[in-house]
Amino acid sequence: MRIVIAGGHGKIALILSRQLAGRGDEVVGLIRNPAHEADVRDARAEPVLLDLETASLDEVAAVLAGADAVVFAAGAGAGSGAARKDTVDRGAAVLLADAAERAGVRRYVMISSMGAATGGEPGMDDVFAAYLDAKKAADDDLMARDLDWTVIRPSGLTDDPGTGTVSVGRPGRGTIPREDVARVVVAALDDPATAGVVTEVVSGPHRVAVALADLTD
Repeated sequence: MRIVIAGGHGKIALILSRQLAGRGDEVVGLIRNPAHEADVRDARAEPVLLDLETASLDEVAAVLAGADAVVFAAGAGAGSGAARKDTVDRGAAVLLADAAERAGVRRYVMISSMGAATGGEPGMDDVFAAYLDAKKAADDDLMARDLDWTVIRPSGLTDDPGTGTVSVGRPGRGTIPREDVARVVVAALDDPATAGVVTEVVSGPHRVAVALADLTD
């Protein structure tokens, strides 16, 4: 497959690129900083400079032309304020979906966040609440579209080595290595039955492919 990853320099995206390229897929990583090109190439993906906060719909659609799937792995990142949570975590995800529709790319996997089902809540830190609001808005927008979408909502992310085992559905709070989140994305891309599925994911006892298969039975 040819797979385009938005946020191609992110930690999950680089791991995902290696996993996909390692099995023979063609991977494109969208980045906005040219200093990140070498890291994306090291992950065996093709870096493409494209800032999803400023790019036009036509520019994004042109990059997606001929792709089999898109993965949204972008985020404003730590230290960003509420405004960028909206322009990246929501706005860029919506733009990618618009471009996928224009380019005829039906498969869209969203890396979202646990808590996006409800968005920000009273008493939360303002920026974190804005982040969850942006994730919820992006997820809601995607789920309203006639695309083959899957929404993956991991809990707390770690840089620990992956175990290859998870819990999905509504497993409750926990943590999960980024490597295992990438494995869930790969398994979702491989399983057409995950289209239309929204799932939370944490570390757990079930092998990734088996967990997703049980979820879609």
